[in-house]
Amino acid sequence: MERTLGILKPDCLRRKLMGKVIARLEEEGFDLLEGRIKKLTKEEAEEFYGIHKERPFFGELVEFMTSGPVFVMHLERENAVSKLREVIGNTDPALADEGTIRKMYAESKQNNVIHASDSIENGKIETSFFFK
Repeated sequence: MERTLGILKPDCLRRKLMGKVIARLEEEGFDLLEGRIKKLTKEEAEEFYGIHKERPFFGELVEFMTSGPVFVMHLERENAVSKLREVIGNTDPALADEGTIRKMYAESKQNNVIHASDSIENGKIETSFFFK
């Protein structure tokens, strides 16, 4: 079994999609080990997304991720990292495969409903950021 992190972003909670997204993840075999609603501070968002600090979208990303509560999830299943990336789809909903969470619910590259760790190593690092 593998573990990873997922974050339901402010747009997901604002649009009341949390239940639909979690239900889909459960249908895909994910177990929700821990989860909680959290309002990220600017400092937390800057630290968490620090890998993107030099990118032009960094400020907008931090502003968006602190614009409302998020739901952080510690998830588990076989091949959790790759399966979660498959289920959520491309960052750009226009490029996401039919039936993926982002194709169904995302409004834009930024307002794309969910964050998922991109590797097993990052899954461990990101999970420990929120769940000690």
